[in-house]
Amino acid sequence: MKILITGAKGQLGSELAHCLETMRAEIGPIPPAYEGAGVHTVDYDGLDISDAAAVDAWFAQHGPYDIVFNCAAFTNVDGCEADEAAAYAVNARGAANVARAAQACGAKMVHISTDYVFPGTDEAPRTEEDPTGPISAYGRTKLAGEEAVAGACGRAFIVRTAWLYGHTGKNFAKTMMRLARENGGISVVADQVGNPTSANDLAYELLRLACTDGYGVYHCTNNGTCSWYDFACAVVDMAGIPCRKEPLTSEEYKERFPQSADRPAFSSLDNKRLRDTIGDDMRPWREALGAYLDNLERGEL
Repeated sequence: MKILITGAKGQLGSELAHCLETMRAEIGPIPPAYEGAGVHTVDYDGLDISDAAAVDAWFAQHGPYDIVFNCAAFTNVDGCEADEAAAYAVNARGAANVARAAQACGAKMVHISTDYVFPGTDEAPRTEEDPTGPISAYGRTKLAGEEAVAGACGRAFIVRTAWLYGHTGKNFAKTMMRLARENGGISVVADQVGNPTSANDLAYELLRLACTDGYGVYHCTNNGTCSWYDFACAVVDMAGIPCRKEPLTSEEYKERFPQSADRPAFSSLDNKRLRDTIGDDMRPWREALGAYLDNLERGEL
């Protein structure tokens, strides 16, 4: 088996590579079909997926592949709002380029999307069949990427996730711990609700899913719903960092950071199709977060 991971230096890409190297995730062993797989990893400094010619050249030189995990994305929500054209280049056009190349070489494609494709106006977890309606540049460009992938590759899994945190690079959990230590307090939005998700757990489920031929749209997050404030409090409490905790409304946050993009108020996802197909092994979000913090403290992946 031959595998390509784009965005390999990011939180999810690095977890996928680690799981394939060790043949296991925190949840348990990954499918034995991956034993001995040849894994190619590349990030933006090695391949600009928004450049169709560069993508085609990469596949011609290094392919063909059996599975392509497209983890490359412009994920800075406020940055996307400031430069939607740049976000579109990666999140939509880049996704289309990878999808066309995967289709041409007969590969399966696993493409990562987001809860932000939903408007967040319904106070119930969203299933895969629910209508989309993004309210930010990030959400719009990611939805365009979903549509491009579905149209270009007949063997595509489009997997929406949310509030991702991992061991590589920056994330919300690490930021909250840093701010709590440096400032003695955290101020976090309390009226935006979703699903904190371990990149390691997500990698495990993506690897299971890619062994099937049940192509289409999936939701995959850790189980349970909370606010950003709940998530932040759990992080600092589990990490044993005493600090002040201030809940904010979205309006109060916008007053402090007027250039920030709008976020959906309720973007919790329901892993319905996962349950109906391979089964939902994603852990409750607090359990996954506890394991992450334990491993982080020990310096482990």
